[in-house]
Amino acid sequence: MTSHTQLLAYIPSPPQGVWYLGPVALRAYALCIIVGIVVAIVWGDRRWVARGGDKGTVLDIAIWAVPFGLVGGRLYHVMTDWPTYFGEGGHPLDALKVWQGGLGIWGAVALGGVGAWIGCRRRGIPLPAFGDAVAPPILLAQAIGRVGNYFNQELYGRETTVPWGLEIFDRRNDAGQVGPNLVDGTSTGDVVAVVHPTFLYEALWAVVVVVALVVIDRRFRIGHGRLFALYVAAYCVGRFVIELMRTDHASHIAGIRVNSFTSAIVCVAAIVYVVVARKGREDPAELASKRPAGPAPEGQASGGTADTESDDAGAAVPAGDRAGEDAARESDGPHDGGRKDDGS
Repeated sequence: MTSHTQLLAYIPSPPQGVWYLGPVALRAYALCIIVGIVVAIVWGDRRWVARGGDKGTVLDIAIWAVPFGLVGGRLYHVMTDWPTYFGEGGHPLDALKVWQGGLGIWGAVALGGVGAWIGCRRRGIPLPAFGDAVAPPILLAQAIGRVGNYFNQELYGRETTVPWGLEIFDRRNDAGQVGPNLVDGTSTGDVVAVVHPTFLYEALWAVVVVVALVVIDRRFRIGHGRLFALYVAAYCVGRFVIELMRTDHASHIAGIRVNSFTSAIVCVAAIVYVVVARKGREDPAELASKRPAGPAPEGQASGGTADTESDDAGAAVPAGDRAGEDAARESDGPHDGGRKDDGS
């Protein structure tokens, strides 16, 4: 009776992760990634505007950062698990099937950062400030994306008897193949193992860090890329611990999972950046876009860094400076003791 009660306490895996509407496949993994991206863009834009930036900037930069990030995430996954695709018995074309799961966060952040840098250059805004605005939203998007791993029955840990253990089922696909790793299959109802839901641990850790980042940002007004670095460092700490619990297939260095090495190295680099980076937060005037995407208005030389407008005395005043003065009056600087909403 005790064993039966314990079994009922376990978390069951979803019976499937793919649904078909005629020839169209709806994949839970892809839907979670899309939802995460939308949340990050909407919340990130709100945070960016609250810091003094222009509305719509995050979406414009996401057009560059998201494709770069998806490619980078897949490249990292394939490079660190190349025997699966290019080793003996591997299927090289499977390396292109991103919908089956397999996006390395390190590659996504690295190459996504390159895309964001391009977008920021085009808008004439500082990348570190942009990173601080979108750091909590990005991490929340990661947590949402981890739900996709739940539907794919992947990224779980070693076997366990804890009440919140995850049941992994055999799945059968249309070709008659049976196994727990068949993304396109449907559950047979046969439990293969009860394991630690490490993807859930990571998602919960991510949410905790998101809350911490928002609180830190409000209290200490972090800027110049330091909040983004704190996000990276905190995520790495959790990922390092969680990697020690996983037993699924992965590449190793000296018997240690490669993601553990990556987590440790990236964490140290992020902490160093937090220590040496410039303190304080950027002036709101620095965050307004200075290079609009469209053609320059008639009478204005293209390639300028700021529009101008006349002050009451008829003298030309940079519009960015005028915006900066307005923003400064509305900010929560020491002159008024107020606190501005940071979009969190």
